Amino acid sequence: MNRNKILYYLKEPSKTEELLHKANEIRKRYCGDEVHIRGIIEFSNHCSRNCLYCGLRKDNRMVKRYRMKEDEIVKLALHIASLGVKTIVLQSGDDFYYDRHKLCRILSAIKKDANVAITLCIGERPLGDYEAFKDAGADRYLLKHETATSELYSRLHPGQTLKRRLKILRYLKKLDYQVGAGNIVGLPGQNLNDLAEDILLLKKLDVDMAGIGPFIPQKDTPLGNFPAGNLDLTLRVLALTRIVTKNTHLPATTALATLDKKRGQLLGFNAGCNVIMPDFTPEHYRKSYAIYDNKPRIGLERAKEVILNAGRKISQNRGDSLKCR
Repeated sequence: MNRNKILYYLKEPSKTEELLHKANEIRKRYCGDEVHIRGIIEFSNHCSRNCLYCGLRKDNRMVKRYRMKEDEIVKLALHIASLGVKTIVLQSGDDFYYDRHKLCRILSAIKKDANVAITLCIGERPLGDYEAFKDAGADRYLLKHETATSELYSRLHPGQTLKRRLKILRYLKKLDYQVGAGNIVGLPGQNLNDLAEDILLLKKLDVDMAGIGPFIPQKDTPLGNFPAGNLDLTLRVLALTRIVTKNTHLPATTALATLDKKRGQLLGFNAGCNVIMPDFTPEHYRKSYAIYDNKPRIGLERAKEVILNAGRKISQNRGDSLKCR
């Protein structure tokens, strides 16, 4: 599918059903019917960055900050593993309080007592950190590119560049991480050409996973008064990404459930998704992890319910990359 065809489908809401049907065929052929569950721990909401759309941004004085203790993180990860979840996602803002040594201790402790894959989603780090994390037990790294348009990226991420982010993504692949990228649909200032570039970039990077969700405003950010992204357009972007990337893992994100609590993630599965990521962060922390507003809690039982309602199977394995390595 070339750029012109991608743009055609992005511009044609009347083609959504046709597109979703094709994406589901591709998903079934290349990924099967199993859905992989990844358990998220949002262990810190501190962040050194000032991204315009994110509620964790450094200049947001309204958010109550927290950091989980090392042993608290490890204990929770082992509990998640005991429930049969085969992937743990350790997620935070760009919080350098957790330096190389702290994070390596956490990774090693989890790996010592649990046979799970560990995904890190902790932002941009010095390149040497990534090698140390891999040696300590990290299997995957999720670093969404957010937008493939350099000018828009710089405007939304003060002091950061798309060039730097892509350099890190390529370095992670070099270190043999299973790598995730992904983008936001409906960002203020974004157009359909930008979204086509996002899809083509995911193809070019040949990512193992792509996290794609709609823009949801957070009231205490500079973009807090902008409208949320469109659910139908987000589904088309997901479907096109499935068609173009074939066997990339695609999560039905929690942001989809924010736009439509009952059907959002179910529709994501209909658009070619094959991953869901329930949140295991303790309640007294979770409410402060306010990347965007009105974020629903998707726990393990709810995740399983959505999978079964979609007529899909719950995977019993780690859900490693389907790419040839």
